[in-house]
Amino acid sequence: MRVVIDTNVVVSAALKDRVPEELILFVIGNNEFEWVASAEIVEEYLSVLKRKKFSLPRPIIQRWANAFKQYVALVTVEEKFNFPRDQKDAKFLECALSAQVDYLISGDKDFEGAYKLGKTIIISVSEFKQLIIDKW
Repeated sequence: MRVVIDTNVVVSAALKDRVPEELILFVIGNNEFEWVASAEIVEEYLSVLKRKKFSLPRPIIQRWANAFKQYVALVTVEEKFNFPRDQKDAKFLECALSAQVDYLISGDKDFEGAYKLGKTIIISVSEFKQLIIDKW
């Protein structure tokens, strides 16, 4: 299964040892799953993790940067998508559509009400844990 993981999930995983971290460890630890992102998304992951308000030490940011290089399959986005609720989130939808992923995992309220896009199911961290991780 292919998944796109929203930046808010990555940040939550970096800041707290809870379900978002469990989700990422599950995805990278199972050969049946592939974490997919565009270069633009990986760039956003890193820039957000470097924000002063999070006060993440350099070694932790570097560990995440290394994880992105090792575990994220980069894809090229083939078409642009208009997402009127928040155009900054369009890159996740574009990636999901271009890579034909199974799941877009997000905690972003802008995705509420949008449960499916093409073959991609938009799902929260807790829903992914209940439906996939807990039953795997």
